[in-house]
Amino acid sequence: MRHCSVQVRGLLTRDELDRYNALMEVGSYLEGNQRYDLAYVVQKEVDILILPAIERLKEKSRDRDRATAEYLESLRSSDEDDEEEE
Repeated sequence: MRHCSVQVRGLLTRDELDRYNALMEVGSYLEGNQRYDLAYVVQKEVDILILPAIERLKEKSRDRDRATAEYLESLRSSDEDDEEEE
């Protein structure tokens, strides 16, 4: 079973995390019994379960990029104002 990243896991809701952990446990059990055909189905469910958390991570990244762009723009404006005063 493939685990999702720590960043994605950190953005799972409590219910999503509980379900994620249960699915991973079932998948590990199935792999331990060499039932890879069934473990594949469980892995697909995990992949679907984490999609909302991946979207939340992407949104956080976009917010950070916007904040950085605004900060850089404010620095540029500040520099231009300083040059005009001289």
